[in-house]
Amino acid sequence: MPGQRSITEAEKRAEARLGGIPIRREQMEAVANIYRAASTVRHHLENSVLRGSDLTWTAFVVLWVVWVWGESETRHVAGEAGVSKGTLTGVSRTLESRGLLHRSGHPTDGRLVLLRLTEEGEEFMRRVFPAFNDEEAFVTSSLSDEECRDLADGLRRVVLQVERHGEDRRRSLLDGAEPAPRRSGRRAKG
Repeated sequence: MPGQRSITEAEKRAEARLGGIPIRREQMEAVANIYRAASTVRHHLENSVLRGSDLTWTAFVVLWVVWVWGESETRHVAGEAGVSKGTLTGVSRTLESRGLLHRSGHPTDGRLVLLRLTEEGEEFMRRVFPAFNDEEAFVTSSLSDEECRDLADGLRRVVLQVERHGEDRRRSLLDGAEPAPRRSGRRAKG
């Protein structure tokens, strides 16, 4: 991509910077490349198939989650989509204003909100997902089907490792303490 430094140059610079620091290089490279691949693929899909639909990656993922799981509580959609409930609120309102998603109160718990695709949203996903999948095939076209299966399996194991053991690891690293609240990176006004 224009303006982006190459992966090869980034790896050389990291190696030079790390010098003799004792680290697990293969694991560092695996995690760095998970991030790089995810960012590169997301950028490509946003600027190809999703651009024509005027959707962000996050909006598409929200539609995908609701399409796959059916009507769902917002907390479950946020978790599946990997976004905060606040982010989901903004995205779901935008999708609702475009006629793709319907938001409604839970029938027995007024504190909860349910999301479901509208008929237009269902039609949209049936129409757009094949184009999205064509781009998934494009970005993985240098891999064989077997390599794609192996990659998917390896990444699935990474996800399962964190899902199964991440909370215990976090507690161990923090000596049982709760993590500090997330910050936006902005300094507090003083």
